[in-house]
Amino acid sequence: MTAHVEPSSAVGTGGRDSRLGPLIVTLFALYARGGHHWLSVASVLRLMADLGVEGQAVRSAVSRLQRRGVLRGERHEGAAGYAVSAGTPEVLEDGDVRVFERYRAAAGDGWLVVVFSVPGSERDKRHALRTALTRLGFGTAAPGVWVAPGILADETRRTLQRLGLTPYVDVFTGEHFAFGDPSAKVREWWDLDGLTALYADFLERYRPVRERAAAGAIPPREAFGIHLPMLTEWRLLPYRDPGLPLSLLPPGWTGDTAGALFEELDRTLRGPAGAHALSVVHTR
Repeated sequence: MTAHVEPSSAVGTGGRDSRLGPLIVTLFALYARGGHHWLSVASVLRLMADLGVEGQAVRSAVSRLQRRGVLRGERHEGAAGYAVSAGTPEVLEDGDVRVFERYRAAAGDGWLVVVFSVPGSERDKRHALRTALTRLGFGTAAPGVWVAPGILADETRRTLQRLGLTPYVDVFTGEHFAFGDPSAKVREWWDLDGLTALYADFLERYRPVRERAAAGAIPPREAFGIHLPMLTEWRLLPYRDPGLPLSLLPPGWTGDTAGALFEELDRTLRGPAGAHALSVVHTR
């Protein structure tokens, strides 16, 4: 593998449609936080073109995000654009904590257990609950019983409140008291093999970038073309990995190695990537 990561490789060919939405959300998360949480249509199209994405594909992906309530169309100073919808900034702020602070639970932090019961007439709520808990990184201990490290208590409470799901759940904190090896249990509750493979893929893709990035040898436009897809790829991983105690994970856990690489590349690429993106955003 060369030291350059092709922007389009993070979008994929066969999976382009499904990967564009997360890329666009990352774009707004990075560069549309202040003021109106807004970017012009022209700037979105230009920046996505820097990733090798055609305009029509971007417009289709934005339309899907609008239908999902993530973005809304809005004009500012006569320019057409998109703004993040109400509630999205709070979701992005919670995401910042998970993605950039990378909390790791200790054995003494205990467990968070969510038990839910949803009437058959409200299947949409059951689906919403399962989706929310999965995205938070919960594992499934039994049907209707979900478990996560205790450090996720506050984020879980905020998420369930924001989604209006609190009438259907009971939430407990405690410790694993008896019966069974916790290290074996976490392998039942989480797909650690799948997660290890995702971390290994991240390391293989982005390790070759490290030397050039550390030397400041990547120009701003190229830095943007690497940083945005990298952050998009990475921000999904902390939700698959809820920060389980290292004592319960396989020896030589690659998640910490991948996390250290992400932090280093984010630190070195964020400045030049942002300089390029903001030069486009501020162009009228």
